[in-house]
Amino acid sequence: MTLYIGREASKLWKRICSETTTEINLLLDNWKYLLAGLIFQYIHGLAARGVHYLHRPGPTLQDLGFYILPELGQDKAYISETVFTFVFLSFLLWTFHPFIFKSKKIYTVLVWCRVLAFLVASQILRIITFYSTQLPGPNYHCREGSKLARLPKPESVLEVLLINFPRGVIYGCGDLIFSSHMIFTLVFVLTYQKYGTRSFIKNFAWLVAIVQSLLIVASRKHYMVDVVVAWYTVNLVVFFIDKKLPELPDRSSGSSPMLLPLSTKDKDSKTKEENHKLLNGNSVDPADWRPRTQVNGKIQEDGNGIHDTAMNGA
Repeated sequence: MTLYIGREASKLWKRICSETTTEINLLLDNWKYLLAGLIFQYIHGLAARGVHYLHRPGPTLQDLGFYILPELGQDKAYISETVFTFVFLSFLLWTFHPFIFKSKKIYTVLVWCRVLAFLVASQILRIITFYSTQLPGPNYHCREGSKLARLPKPESVLEVLLINFPRGVIYGCGDLIFSSHMIFTLVFVLTYQKYGTRSFIKNFAWLVAIVQSLLIVASRKHYMVDVVVAWYTVNLVVFFIDKKLPELPDRSSGSSPMLLPLSTKDKDSKTKEENHKLLNGNSVDPADWRPRTQVNGKIQEDGNGIHDTAMNGA
């Protein structure tokens, strides 16, 4: 038993080391995209903090979701946050499964480049919408009488740039018409829908996304329109951007890292090398294209060669 555990541990360690080497090489080629996506997450938080200064509390708007779904109450607002945390951590762990499991279909770096592209495009649209129209927030801390509904004028630029994390993110107001939690949830679900391998997890993920939508409205964190807009907009964003991006290499067939698509630099150098050979007359000799036939254990060039051999033998 000890020998078996030691052998499996050795295999796991080799797998982790091999995957780490592959992912580091991919990271060196794609770090700019990852960094840009992460920086934009801060910009998105900064924009949400900025619109809070513009927020003016008022009567809660009429909403179909508020009539249909019972109100959970302020003491149960943590339920939707717990579900979102579960979705986020589950997806995060899944993207790192190639380091552990033998069967794998994705590369961690490449899939996160894709996910961040979806998030950034959706968040740009979200920023445009909540700066276009400010609605009175339905959340409890955004209603009239709450000290957090209005933010006092900032005393310095640094106060705005720091966005009072994480309290400023949790207790934000005014960033409506587009649910941020649903952007992340739907992007994660759609990504697993395409690159995941377990059908029951795909179905369960869609069920969780629906439950998350209902909990957001029941918690009065967003109006029903915020969730509806997120559902169709994120799906459209993912659909169109996914068509523009190059397809990820499929690892389910057990292909090695050497089968990864070449970077733009490698493609350009390879093309230049081929053109250089053609211009200098170093292309492949047409004689090498002649069919070869095996006779008596020897490879002959073509049918004429076989005939000459037969005649010489005679």
